[in-house]
Amino acid sequence: MDTAALHVMVLPLPAQGHVTPLMELSHRLDDHGFEVTFVCTEPVINAMRQTTTHDDRKIHLVSIPDGMADGDDRKDLGKVLDALSRCVSGYVEDLIGKTKVKWLVADTNMGALCFEVAKKLGVRVASFFPASAACLGTLFRVPKLIEDGFFDDKGFPKRRGEFELAPKMPPIYTSHMVWSVEGGPEVQHAAFQLVCRNNQASSLAEITVCNSFLEAEAMAFELFPNILPIGPLFADQRKPVGQFLPEDTRCLSWLDGHPDNSVVYVAFGTSTVFDPRQFKELAEGLELTGRPFLWVVRPDFTSGAGVSKAWFEEFENRVAGRGMVVSWCSQQQVLAHRAVACFVSHCGWNSTMEGVRNGMPFLCWSRLKVDQYTNRSYVCDIWRTGLAVSPSEDGVVTKEEVSAKVEHVIGDHGIANRARILGDAARSTLGEGGSSHENFNRFIGLLME
Repeated sequence: MDTAALHVMVLPLPAQGHVTPLMELSHRLDDHGFEVTFVCTEPVINAMRQTTTHDDRKIHLVSIPDGMADGDDRKDLGKVLDALSRCVSGYVEDLIGKTKVKWLVADTNMGALCFEVAKKLGVRVASFFPASAACLGTLFRVPKLIEDGFFDDKGFPKRRGEFELAPKMPPIYTSHMVWSVEGGPEVQHAAFQLVCRNNQASSLAEITVCNSFLEAEAMAFELFPNILPIGPLFADQRKPVGQFLPEDTRCLSWLDGHPDNSVVYVAFGTSTVFDPRQFKELAEGLELTGRPFLWVVRPDFTSGAGVSKAWFEEFENRVAGRGMVVSWCSQQQVLAHRAVACFVSHCGWNSTMEGVRNGMPFLCWSRLKVDQYTNRSYVCDIWRTGLAVSPSEDGVVTKEEVSAKVEHVIGDHGIANRARILGDAARSTLGEGGSSHENFNRFIGLLME
């Protein structure tokens, strides 16, 4: 076969939860002999180059401008979506002309910005969704949900409460949809419009795959058979890929010094922010457990003025030897470590799949962003591999609640057994004869045509 035919372009939405699984997929493609041009915005590529060693000669990191002006707030979702909508298509068209790729493997969330231009240039399109099949299937149902009166044509709820697409699927709350993002009505409407345009663009893709597996979402895959699960994706024993922040590897040797199933691992992804009061309640709740814990605290984890340095230093002194705080870590390696007993998580889909694959019991602390409500429902209600924290009347999760729920999760043998069984299924599906393994081979075969 002409080696030029094995050159693909991979394009994620420029956010950590999208870049990581698409870089993991890129490594899988590399393993099968593909040359990969991985395209993302300049801030993302620059961050990856500073934190990750990319010595795979077949994976080329290529940056494109994000359309933002110097000084623009890249956490302002409305500005980011507007800028991407204006510039991505042109840059993708230019790059396709230069690289002569045969396939574009792109984030479903970027479909409206790149699928049509790729097809126009004779490049075939594969769509990759980095979250659950339930989430993607719900997005596909948006026209029907509008027709049935759940939402108006701008995406705002006309009915309050929950509904379900099918039994054994997470309930859908009209006020917590993927486009129900922070930033006000205008930003939500812009996000909704992008969802609708992505839906229309999805017909241009020859295949749609997602980072999930059949046993985790059997009903969703039955309801949406055109979505093929190829996950849970991970980059084998390599250093985790696609990270924006530098990892503190000391935590792995620290974990080595602890007994099996003894450490509470706490991490809330790249965007969760706690106010100072909630931050302190979490800290003191971990202290109250009396258990060893590993806690990821990003530099921007607290809002406003944050927590005083003096208070935090005093806290660290009190828990010295029992608690370890890092700014970022290799989460996949941590969750695979024998010492970790449970995962206190915001329930982003990558974290959820990483925890599931390692048979991890969860304490879910979702901030109800994007798909986290759906993921929490899977963990607590359908898989029954974890519990959720319960805020007090004023919306704060108290230190007593943190401590009690950690103890409940770790002490519940039913949760542990179900988590282990689901983890076994996640690993089996990737092996010879497993459904994700077979779907991935089908995906590879299509790319090789």
